[in-house]
Amino acid sequence: MKHTEPYQAAVEVVRKLRDAGFQALWAGGCVRDLQLGKEPKDYDVATNALPDEVRHLFGKRHTLAVGASFGVIIVRGHQPDCDVEVATFRTEGPYLDGRRPEHVHFTTAEEDAQRRDFTINGMFYDPINDSIFDYVGGKSDLQLHIIRAIGNPLERMQEDKLRLLRAIRFTATLRFRLDEDTFHAIQTMAEQITVVSPERIAEEMRKMLLHPNREYAMELACSAGLLKPVIPELASLWETEGSLSLWQQTLKRLEILQTHHFETAFAALLLDLPVANDQQRLETVYQICKQLRFSNHELNLVHWLIEQRESLQGASSFSLSRLKRLLAHPDFPFLLELVEADLRSRNQSLADLEFCRQYRDHTPIEVLNPPPLLTGNDLIAAGIKSGPQFKELLTQIQDAQLEERIHTQADAQALLEQLVKHK
Repeated sequence: MKHTEPYQAAVEVVRKLRDAGFQALWAGGCVRDLQLGKEPKDYDVATNALPDEVRHLFGKRHTLAVGASFGVIIVRGHQPDCDVEVATFRTEGPYLDGRRPEHVHFTTAEEDAQRRDFTINGMFYDPINDSIFDYVGGKSDLQLHIIRAIGNPLERMQEDKLRLLRAIRFTATLRFRLDEDTFHAIQTMAEQITVVSPERIAEEMRKMLLHPNREYAMELACSAGLLKPVIPELASLWETEGSLSLWQQTLKRLEILQTHHFETAFAALLLDLPVANDQQRLETVYQICKQLRFSNHELNLVHWLIEQRESLQGASSFSLSRLKRLLAHPDFPFLLELVEADLRSRNQSLADLEFCRQYRDHTPIEVLNPPPLLTGNDLIAAGIKSGPQFKELLTQIQDAQLEERIHTQADAQALLEQLVKHK
């Protein structure tokens, strides 16, 4: 079997540590992924070498002390995806802020395994001798398709509240079953998720909603009591009598949705926000995105997708200018994904959507979105002062161009003269 460059780089890190007399093993997610037959995204090494010893062995120019106080050193590869995180075996002190330990104590592999989050992430692997070290029952849980906290679930969740969401993500993305005691611990502590920074919460939401099992993730997050404190504005969908069908509708839409874009999936989640009117819905969407510290791009795209939810209705009867402007919008493909999932989830006709798709696919971009025949500079040269009519004139000329009533700059100049004369 041919191994990737990151794989080989991680093997070499283990080999170099071993040759220097240290213990070294792969740890955490890469071990889980290899057991599942997946190519890991990155490789982590656990060792009994202290941080200073790791830096001395690999050289300070080739290492980064990103978390030396917690025993974590990055060994730089010849390219970024070959960087390897090397962490000293450790136990951890109390997590007073629910995010990071107050101190760490360097220890053995067996004790190190006990401080990790879930059994499937608590295994070690020797890539040189091809052997697994499992002190927490991870291999068995992996075979049984169970996500289980290591040791006491309440203690594990108290240490790092983000684990509440991580448990849901692993369960959903792997399509596993959540251990009953772990699930109850999450339910007990769900309201405490708000101590985690909005950025970290949003990152977990991204990972869940980007995955094809996004519907399962949101259903689990809801039943575990996590979705309400994260997005309280959605809660009445499942808490209000008579609204439950809208929550089922939302889950169905997420299940049908075919997308690789977080913004489309998030818009699908918020599409049926229980509010009084469309304007209030858009204001609420804006606030939710702000609360979760979304980037401006994410916020604007989610907002636009929800705003345009019904913009394809009756598309076959649109004027050419209106149709072309919509189809030429750079985010239109995302809108197609969202609208299709929504229509399919409600068993409604796809005729308008298919009309738009066919028109867009068979219309050259220079016809769909041609360069303007006249610009603002042309209007200024014609002696027209900037003001309210300036933009209106440009729009009217572009409308005529998109509707194929004019084709040349001379046509546009003649139309401009007519429009100005009749003002």
